[in-house]
Amino acid sequence: MPELPEVETIRRQLAPHLNGRTIVEAQILDPRWTRPSAPAAVEAELRGAHVERVSRAGKYLVWSLSGERYLLMHLRMTGTLLFDPFAPPPHTRVLFGLDDGHRLAYVDPRRFGTGHLLLGEAARDDYLATRIGIEPLTPEFTAQHLRSLGQGRTAPVKAFVLDQRRVAGVGNIYADEALFLAGIHPLRAAGRLSAGDWARLRDGIEEALSAGIEAKGASIDDFRHLDGARGSFQDRFLVHRRAGQACPRCGRTIRKIVVGGRGTYVCERCQPRPRQRRAASSDVRGSSAPVSET
Repeated sequence: MPELPEVETIRRQLAPHLNGRTIVEAQILDPRWTRPSAPAAVEAELRGAHVERVSRAGKYLVWSLSGERYLLMHLRMTGTLLFDPFAPPPHTRVLFGLDDGHRLAYVDPRRFGTGHLLLGEAARDDYLATRIGIEPLTPEFTAQHLRSLGQGRTAPVKAFVLDQRRVAGVGNIYADEALFLAGIHPLRAAGRLSAGDWARLRDGIEEALSAGIEAKGASIDDFRHLDGARGSFQDRFLVHRRAGQACPRCGRTIRKIVVGGRGTYVCERCQPRPRQRRAASSDVRGSSAPVSET
């Protein structure tokens, strides 16, 4: 699933092509993309709309349109935006035509991606407020704030980091990398982290995300740039998807475990496993911990 660095990469590539342009054509080929809104109604709002700005909120691309209209796009697991494809690729769900003759295709084999058109800033803000929490790489993203969010929580810290209602934009890849950088085992209860743990985790999250943005995202499966090129962060993974390989810090073999139903990669020398008897059974509890991936 595209995470914050992948979505930010797309935003940076997309903005120069969209900012200041007018949408002259919008074809929604899959009604699931706008559900529960009717595709025809969304098409009518998009046609003739002037794109004032393309921004990002968590994993959402936010198109700010004339008339205080906002198109919020979520790529989900397999969504890709392609600029000026030679022909509409297989699994094309939406086509946009711009006033300068260029075209943009939204391609999504598994059809999980969404496009919601919201009218007015209040509707936009209310929609995002119920789905995403604090944004990394901002002044508000502090260790103190994270600690207050995690206080009293018995869920594994990885499940906490993946919960989009608390930390916006971090998914499975960057959670593994951040926890390794912080030296924190993903099964540790969030509420048992010390102030120093939260400081290292905050720094680890930002370091992992910044590295991902610098590498223009990770292309493990479907993620592609606007021109179809791949990101390169997968070539820099420290632990993610490296089970059976040597830890880059200590040389111990990296393990794969399950936390919150997600495959998780850890070096249990650099990230000591919780010692308590209750935590020793947390592989089971962790695998059932709910994770919000909006």
